[in-house]
Amino acid sequence: MLVVIIVIPVLAPGAGAASKYKTLSKFSGGKDGKFPQASLIFGQAGNLYGTTAGGGTHQWGIVFQLVPNLDGRWTKKVIHRFTGRPDGAGPEAGLTFDQAGNLYGTTSGGGVNNFGTVFKLAPNSDGSWTESLLYSFTGRSDGGTPLAGLIFDQAGNLYGTTLVFESTNIGTVFKLTPNRDGSWTESVLYRFCSVKNCLDGDGPRAGLTFDQAGNLYGTTELGGVHLGTVFKLTPHSNGSWTESVLYGFTDGRDGGRPVAGVIFDQNGNLYGTATEGGDLNCNSPSGCGVVFQLTPSLDGSWTESVLHRFTGEDGRAPLGELTFDNAGSLYGTTQQGGSVLCGYGCGIVFKLAPDSNGGWKETVLHAFADHPGAYPDAGVVLDTSGDLYGTATGDFHTTFGSVFEIMP
Repeated sequence: MLVVIIVIPVLAPGAGAASKYKTLSKFSGGKDGKFPQASLIFGQAGNLYGTTAGGGTHQWGIVFQLVPNLDGRWTKKVIHRFTGRPDGAGPEAGLTFDQAGNLYGTTSGGGVNNFGTVFKLAPNSDGSWTESLLYSFTGRSDGGTPLAGLIFDQAGNLYGTTLVFESTNIGTVFKLTPNRDGSWTESVLYRFCSVKNCLDGDGPRAGLTFDQAGNLYGTTELGGVHLGTVFKLTPHSNGSWTESVLYGFTDGRDGGRPVAGVIFDQNGNLYGTATEGGDLNCNSPSGCGVVFQLTPSLDGSWTESVLHRFTGEDGRAPLGELTFDNAGSLYGTTQQGGSVLCGYGCGIVFKLAPDSNGGWKETVLHAFADHPGAYPDAGVVLDTSGDLYGTATGDFHTTFGSVFEIMP
């Protein structure tokens, strides 16, 4: 987890919106988990599912379920506690469902070789869940330390990234293919730093996204022109993939060090966040991060534009992925910034709405200023009513994280 501390002014009056904030569940740091660092997902019944990087019986993290009650409260249930070996330790990423209602995810450590795992949780008729280990990374040519979640293709294959390759922080993009006997076969689609000076990227921490043609898109925190890239992987009929860098960040006003993935709009533009760069007077000279857009051109090139540069008061260090609402507005979080009533600024939830002039207006929906709401690492998800749900990691001393809801 990227943690940065900076002194910032109190949130300016009128910068926030009149949103209602509600804590749905708190983590005690014990068997019920601690330090949720990933986004949540909804199940078909309206339940929320997520992970914590620590806590549980063995302190190696958990998978949890939140069930809404008729009185508006939510009931938390731990559906799996990791043991370290062989099933994994430290899940830092969110989960994904298959069509049968099984959950899939990754752990950053543990497993047979202590370089992380890919796991599956299958629901049982009595409400319990059964975990199975799909793959245990070796940290060698297959990669290791997956920090991001997984996505499916239409054929049922899983795709993800690892931070490590051959025990170095270079990273890979991998694929897991299911076999008839229930096992899965891992293959590496791309290994970063394969060109001089890592111009192709270095250190993918985020998950991937598909376009309609079956190409994969993602980010690397390092490499490229200076500090980070947005990349594309194009499949070929022989099973190989070609990587191309869509944009290399300079760590200047355009941003730097993207650690979250990218998402598409209906017009084929990409959107994401970068933790540094932007307003270089904020946390000089590193900057407080940006929200960016990449627009494709007919010649295959992409043009980056910055939609918002954070100033500290309105947030700093966006680590999580963005999400759209039906009106085309973007929502996200920053890990730091906002009110100094909580340390040096414990993060915000923000909205970016497009205006008629082609610009974007930021609204701070919530500035974290009290525990357990502190330091959101991940993005937010929306329900059908437009309410936002997310996680905050806590302050690592007196609080151990929470799940929250915001009603804009």
